[in-house]
Amino acid sequence: MIHLPNMEPEQWDCPPEAGDFRAQQCSAHNDVKYQGQYYEWLPIYNDPDKPCALKCLAKGTALVVELAPKVLDGTRCYTETLHMCISGNCQVVGCDHQLGSSAKEDNCGVCNGNGSTCRLVRGQHKSQGSSNKLDDTVIAIPYGSRHVRIVLKGPDHLYLETKTLLGQRGENSLSASGIFNIENTSIEFQKFPEKEILRANGPLGADFTVKIQYVGRADSIVQFFFYQPIIHQWRETDFFPCSVTCGGGYQLTSAECYDLRSVRVVLDQYCHYYPENIKPKPKLRECSMDPCPASDGYKQIIPFDHFHPLPRWDSSPWTACSSSCGGGAQLRTVSCVEEDINGQVNTVEEWKCMYIQKFPVVQPCNLFDCPKWLAQEWSPCTVTCGQGLRYRVVLCIDHRGLHAGGCNAKTKPHIKEECIVTVPCYKPKGKFDIFVWFTEKLPVEAKLPWYKQAQELEELLTVSEEPS
Repeated sequence: MIHLPNMEPEQWDCPPEAGDFRAQQCSAHNDVKYQGQYYEWLPIYNDPDKPCALKCLAKGTALVVELAPKVLDGTRCYTETLHMCISGNCQVVGCDHQLGSSAKEDNCGVCNGNGSTCRLVRGQHKSQGSSNKLDDTVIAIPYGSRHVRIVLKGPDHLYLETKTLLGQRGENSLSASGIFNIENTSIEFQKFPEKEILRANGPLGADFTVKIQYVGRADSIVQFFFYQPIIHQWRETDFFPCSVTCGGGYQLTSAECYDLRSVRVVLDQYCHYYPENIKPKPKLRECSMDPCPASDGYKQIIPFDHFHPLPRWDSSPWTACSSSCGGGAQLRTVSCVEEDINGQVNTVEEWKCMYIQKFPVVQPCNLFDCPKWLAQEWSPCTVTCGQGLRYRVVLCIDHRGLHAGGCNAKTKPHIKEECIVTVPCYKPKGKFDIFVWFTEKLPVEAKLPWYKQAQELEELLTVSEEPS
């Protein structure tokens, strides 16, 4: 792979005063007769069949002639790429300036970039002409924008206003189709009946304002599409001076918001405007690790307000648990603090503590199970025959297996239910059955000791089962 001279992308383009390389080769034939006549020759670009042939147009005519089978080496094959003609063949050139390279610029103009330094802007504008209104602004396209495409559909007419970084203003009416150089920017303009198309590969050399001039009564639609550079970007600083002169200290980097247009540092809020901008995390390293002189015995702290002993995380006490059982959460606040040379602890920006892991701000608590109802076995039926009742003891048991309060009274299992003994009950039928009457007693609901215990427990639990 052949490496071409290492130049910045803008150096690949000839300076404006030098003119276009292909145009120079065409104009070299101006003083040579063609079919007995002199012509002023203009270049034909982007020939799909023979991009490396020198085809030229005779100005003021429709005459197109191939004046040479091949252009000079180094001439670009197409206006939209870096590919160049060598020995009459179009050779691929990557944005890394290497022949045969597949490296390409992203939509932002960054070689092998990921598109993060610009944003796509697209939309449409509908004209609303009136008798007292001659024109209207469609869109303002900032300096450095790329891949601009404007399409007007309707009877009206596009024109441009420009403003350079130095404040110089200009205007171009775009009266006819052609390629125009406006503020060091190549503008291709096509004019059709009821339609106009404007293209600029960019980057734009000034702020462009696209305007519409009302011509007819019918409405026009203007569609626009371009990639706008993110002109405010984060830039990592160098390491600040060491926090001490001996005995071991630290150095930090920071990030500052940088204006690519004015080439100066601006307020952070300008970089926060772009969601694509991610502020770099600070870097930290040790420094001045040599022991302090024995005569001193203490670290000499550099007396700058923003160079203090190592910052650290500080936390508030945990809040009460959000639940008494079954799993809850505790919260606390964590902030970055720094101690100054007077021993005063102050809250500082969090990025200064990012070199160590931040304390957690939430933790689980009371993960044990909540108290549950525990029902004992049922008692025997209170009768010896027929239908009666049976009872059981129901207790509230906590996670330790102890009787405690806290159970939900609405979910308490019942302690009493009906029961049936399948043995038939007998009654005396006459005076001869008097013996049977004395020996076979009628069934009676029993008041056994366990029944009394169940009643007492139920009365006690009714009082004690409120949440504690």
